[in-house]
Amino acid sequence: MASKAAGKKFKWSLDFNTKSRSSGSDIAAPPGYNPSADVISSKVVNQTDQSHLILKKSWEIALGPIKQFPMNLVIMYMSGNSISIFPIMMVVMMFIRPVKMMLSTHSTFKVIEGISATGQKLVFLLGNLVNIGLALYKCHSMGLLPTHASDWLAFVEPQARLEYSGGGISLL
Repeated sequence: MASKAAGKKFKWSLDFNTKSRSSGSDIAAPPGYNPSADVISSKVVNQTDQSHLILKKSWEIALGPIKQFPMNLVIMYMSGNSISIFPIMMVVMMFIRPVKMMLSTHSTFKVIEGISATGQKLVFLLGNLVNIGLALYKCHSMGLLPTHASDWLAFVEPQARLEYSGGGISLL
């Protein structure tokens, strides 16, 4: 019975004992292998392909701040308008990050040395200015920006509130 089991071959079984390893010509080529493409050609880097990749990378870097804007908008919405440590911390970070990025524009685009990237730098700066504008709008909605004369001058009366509400009941 053991000889019967040893003689029976499954289509998925491999018999390593019958073929010698030295003869590699009887083994079929794997699917997708082309033996005529085995010749190694000299690697010639096309300058236009490389400049195209550098240009693509420069636009990717330039559009980074604009791509961050929707996420920053959601974060500012979720932080709320109350004056507590979390919203103030979020606004400060929202203001500091674009300023740091604008100050490091030259080092950010240093990777792209061969191409004059003035358009990409301009888009990069505008994207950071948009994020700073979002931070300033959040400060205004929280009431942290001095926008009335009473914020600057001691003798001017503060702006009168038209309505006070608390707990869903009008107190006026």
